[in-house]
Amino acid sequence: MKEYLIRLEEATEYIKSKINITLDIGIILGSGLGSLADEVEDKVIIDYKDIPNFPVSTVIGHAGRMVIGILEGRKVLVLQGRFHYYEGYEMGEVTFAIRVMKLLGIENLVVTNASGGINTSFKAGDLMLITDHINFAGINPLVGQNLEKFGLRFPDMTEGYNKRLLQVVRASSKNIGIDIKEGVYLYVTGPSYETPAEIKMFRILGADAVGMSTVPETIIARHSGINVLGISCVANLASGILDIPLNHEEVLSAMEGAKEKFVGLIREILRNI
Repeated sequence: MKEYLIRLEEATEYIKSKINITLDIGIILGSGLGSLADEVEDKVIIDYKDIPNFPVSTVIGHAGRMVIGILEGRKVLVLQGRFHYYEGYEMGEVTFAIRVMKLLGIENLVVTNASGGINTSFKAGDLMLITDHINFAGINPLVGQNLEKFGLRFPDMTEGYNKRLLQVVRASSKNIGIDIKEGVYLYVTGPSYETPAEIKMFRILGADAVGMSTVPETIIARHSGINVLGISCVANLASGILDIPLNHEEVLSAMEGAKEKFVGLIREILRNI
């Protein structure tokens, strides 16, 4: 565990050596949503492969770089690509960047993803405000020795997604005329898509969307005292609803269609946080 802390500190010091601002907000961009990073001004771009001890994204649609600068007057760190358990990473690597954000002084995190819609009132391209989540992966990133430097052994997850930030999103969506859905996000490890029977079960459990990310990051952020805001872009309706095959290219295509709406909403949110 001491070695893990040293690795975190080495990565953090490297990033600090490349920037001269104190950061406000972290943003994680999901599959196909990386274009928001292009909007950042006065930016410093750092490839993940150049950061000591940092994991590297292997999924199509994840650029694998950190973009730091100014967006809507806020000093942001944007992860253009994330890390998944299904890539073969241990949970300590999946969530490595979150703890680096904490060491960099970030207090608010906006986490985004592409998901499959379970709620049959959703359609591809909808944005869903995550109000809560279900961890169906059977694994928790806090398993193992607790890092007292970051938080308590048994962190409370009653408010996994910050109530004040939820209100900011609701107001922001109204300000710019976007119809944003709300719901519960269910996390599975992937990488296979779910079966129709699994989707039926998830709907009974109360899930509105399903995906392969976000929940480990949220748990570690809350453990570290970082406030979390989650937004999911519904890439497609989940398995069995339309009785058509699912594929990653469809996800990226849907994200491209939702890009303008997504970028507009995030910018408005940043203006109001």
